[in-house]
Amino acid sequence: MTRTGAVDVHYPDTGGGRAALVVGAEPTFPSIVEERVCWLDEVAPYEPGSFYKRELPAIRAVLAATAPVELLIVDGYVDLDPGGRPGLGAHVHEALGLPVIGVAKTSFHTATHAVEVVRGEAVKPLFVTAAGLPLATAAEWVRAMSGAYRLPDALRRVDALARGRQ
Repeated sequence: MTRTGAVDVHYPDTGGGRAALVVGAEPTFPSIVEERVCWLDEVAPYEPGSFYKRELPAIRAVLAATAPVELLIVDGYVDLDPGGRPGLGAHVHEALGLPVIGVAKTSFHTATHAVEVVRGEAVKPLFVTAAGLPLATAAEWVRAMSGAYRLPDALRRVDALARGRQ
């Protein structure tokens, strides 16, 4: 068993930020065993090219509210090109020392190395990148994650929690 977390952060127009975490006992999330939400009164302003400066404190805060996870899934890219230009996931991997899977919903023009994963009856793929584990393994786990839709159930749930939808 690998205690796996999926995180997402939402920034309401009124300010602050809400970080959410769902935890599964396996990377494919056959079930969610824990949910956490953390509110941050203050967040760094959005900085193009340095999104991680805004996200990382929120991710650290929500992870601090639970037992350690051994693998983390983030909404976005681990690296932004085949040369390893760091995206959010690479910064999370470096800061926390955890294997990280990045699952992006949209294509990024330089991320030609991302593995396209089509789930269910979807036509549009998800774009998977990884650090600390083989990319093929990360893609297979995302493909096998619970849920019939393009976006796995755990990622749909963490997004809803981050947006304040219970």
